Amino acid sequence: MGVEGTVVGGGDSLKKKITLRNGVTLIVGNIIGSGIFLTPTAVLFASGSPALSLLSWSFAGLFSLIGAICYAELGTTIVKSGASYAYILEAFGEFIAFLRLWISVLVIEPTVQATIAITFGQYLLQPFNAYCEPDMLSTRLVAAACIFSIMYVNCINVRYGTRLTDVFAYAKVAALIVLIFTGLFYLFFTSSGQVDNFTTGAWTNSKYDPLSIVIGLYQGLFSYSGWDTLNFLVEELQDPFVNMPKAIWISMPIVIIIYVAINVAYLAVLTPSEIMSSSALANDMATRTLGPIGGICVPIAVAMSCWGGLNSSMMASSRLFMVGSREGHLPLWISMITFKGNSGTPAPAMIFTGLLTILYLLVPNVFDLVNYYSFTYWLTVGLSVAGQIYLRYTEPDRARPIKFSLAWPIIFTLMCTMLIVVPLITQPVDTLIGCGMMFSGIIPWFLWKKTDWLNSCGCIKAFANGCERILGSITRTLQLLLPVIPGKLADE
Repeated sequence: MGVEGTVVGGGDSLKKKITLRNGVTLIVGNIIGSGIFLTPTAVLFASGSPALSLLSWSFAGLFSLIGAICYAELGTTIVKSGASYAYILEAFGEFIAFLRLWISVLVIEPTVQATIAITFGQYLLQPFNAYCEPDMLSTRLVAAACIFSIMYVNCINVRYGTRLTDVFAYAKVAALIVLIFTGLFYLFFTSSGQVDNFTTGAWTNSKYDPLSIVIGLYQGLFSYSGWDTLNFLVEELQDPFVNMPKAIWISMPIVIIIYVAINVAYLAVLTPSEIMSSSALANDMATRTLGPIGGICVPIAVAMSCWGGLNSSMMASSRLFMVGSREGHLPLWISMITFKGNSGTPAPAMIFTGLLTILYLLVPNVFDLVNYYSFTYWLTVGLSVAGQIYLRYTEPDRARPIKFSLAWPIIFTLMCTMLIVVPLITQPVDTLIGCGMMFSGIIPWFLWKKTDWLNSCGCIKAFANGCERILGSITRTLQLLLPVIPGKLADE
């Protein structure tokens, strides 16, 4: 199904350059992006009360931890990069895996990354636009520069990307810790702390109906997305059977504690009505507690957080596209890796990821596209873990270096089912559009498969052959311009 073209040289595999420390910072760096500065407003609005919102954050963290545990078993059983795509491919075959890859190319990866990049641009420019919002052109130019910088760094060497991930992960955690202790100091040592949020008003206006509770959980889970980051890069992880579970057990508790604590800090400084009406929550909190200096430092800290999160996200999605290409579901040139020196980076996949994201910067309402992928995201994640259950029964003797109780994937799959139902109720139109985008992949699937009945149509056959010639030319040209050869699994 893939486009072969003319390939010069043999294949090579990715280098195992990601250490345990890198794995921890990749997960922490991808999870802690722009979400924690934006979604507390939505979680509190859905929950109604401070106490219930904190419970929502805690439960969302535990749910994400269960998902990460399931993925630890999957990642050490199926040692392929690509996360859910690789697991669905193994359990349910090419067609469903291709649809998962298709919606990732079409919506999930470029949309999420474009929104993070735009948020980076908005916050970086905010100190220079104190009395107005930065204009769209300036914001998107800065966002494009951010994407290009990440492309450049990661195309040179994987180590450069992971080192910057380390630095930005430490910086964003340090910034959040400063905000947490500032909020606690404001609560306990000043007369202006919002004590009522933790005493008499803790449960005021709580919304106990199931739909509100699930929506609050749904909003919180958006900020925890990224717990599967290391599964996208498992082929580059040193000693994955040991380091993957360790990285998960170290990183996830750190994130959960920080997320709950920063929400306590927000509630220590601001009233529920102020939080729900805020468009820049961390900035409002810092300005009240630290004065004008807080209004300058926080936007810069948020921008740094976005850069680190975008770096981790682009590293992960480039590996997804590389593996999809290697399996024949995307053009061959995307699976190539550099062989010059000891770099061994999937530079073409990173370039593809970056250019695709930059293309989505041209969409005026790119933030609206996020609404289309929630249903398909949880559908594919749920399918991955359902595949774990399926493989337990169909291949009971398969080697599983890490094996957890079957209760965890069952619980997680049931929760994913609930998260699939919620957008059907709350956002039926957006959900149907997302489904339409996903199942539109059926058309290219049959075109690339070129079944007998399609081959009988001359115009379709000519179109498919023309695409093969064009993509084959791109493959050959790329090999002339860059030191790249086809990628393969390490044991192939």
